Amino acid sequence: MSVPTTITGDLVRVGAQTSTLGSDDFYPEEAPARRVAVGAFAIERHPVTNAQFAAFVRETRYVTVAERPLDPADFPGAPPENLLPGSMVFTPTAGPVDLRHLDQWWTWTPGAHWRRPEGRGSSLAQRADHPVVHVAHEDAEAYAAWAGRALPTEAEWEAAARGGLDGAAYTWGDDPEGPGERRANFWHGAFPWRADPGYGRTSAVGSFPANPYGLLDMAGNVWEWTADWYAERAAAGAPCCVPSDPRGPAVDTSYDPHQPQFAVPRKVVKGGSFLCADSYCRRYRPAARRPQMVDTGMSHIGFRCVVRAGPTLAA
Repeated sequence: MSVPTTITGDLVRVGAQTSTLGSDDFYPEEAPARRVAVGAFAIERHPVTNAQFAAFVRETRYVTVAERPLDPADFPGAPPENLLPGSMVFTPTAGPVDLRHLDQWWTWTPGAHWRRPEGRGSSLAQRADHPVVHVAHEDAEAYAAWAGRALPTEAEWEAAARGGLDGAAYTWGDDPEGPGERRANFWHGAFPWRADPGYGRTSAVGSFPANPYGLLDMAGNVWEWTADWYAERAAAGAPCCVPSDPRGPAVDTSYDPHQPQFAVPRKVVKGGSFLCADSYCRRYRPAARRPQMVDTGMSHIGFRCVVRAGPTLAA
């Protein structure tokens, strides 16, 4: 495997490699574990920050999905208050709750968007270096195009997150975080109502140790958008040979069969977030994946970009 080389201050070159992606040991959507070949690419050292996204908005005057008013024609019969622009915000509960009902800690919040992460009255004060959140997939794509980059495929993202530790459970190895260690920004405390000090929200990028490739926040902090449409891996079966640079399934596979009323395609997000608690969501691992509707940003979803060609990848 080629040794990754930092090309600029914000990009790390990941050499071409064949590695084990997925897992048979945790959640069914991660299976089967399989060998995948990925060509060389460069990936941003950390998720796109509020300061970086602000520079993009200043130059382009871009308006994110969460800031746009909803069209009443798309939601016939909806009361006017439900058509205000907004986003989904995590709100800690008052005490222990049944973890089967996530609507107890997620709230549709009018006025919430990337500049106001908790809604009206909140701001980015002292969060310039935190990952930008409340970005829908098209917002992330727009930023990537402006930056002359792209969103990573699921295979690229996972290969980078593993940092050369082929088949390891975590970005740092096989063993869970030990007592007194600070490996990643995932939930510490009683979920979803009482987080330990220093947890329970986004953190400044680089607040936790890098993986062996020098990449920051590949575990926890925020989920990250990828370019691939979502499909249940188990349904597809194991490939007959090692695929090279897989680009994901067709969009038709990505709709949620359990919620046909929501005819919105879904992309893969990776990496887990500050809300991943061992008691509820041990998904702050490279193999972890979940579907996310492309039109829905949330207070725990961000992104980072890649470069696949050009002088940046010169050996």
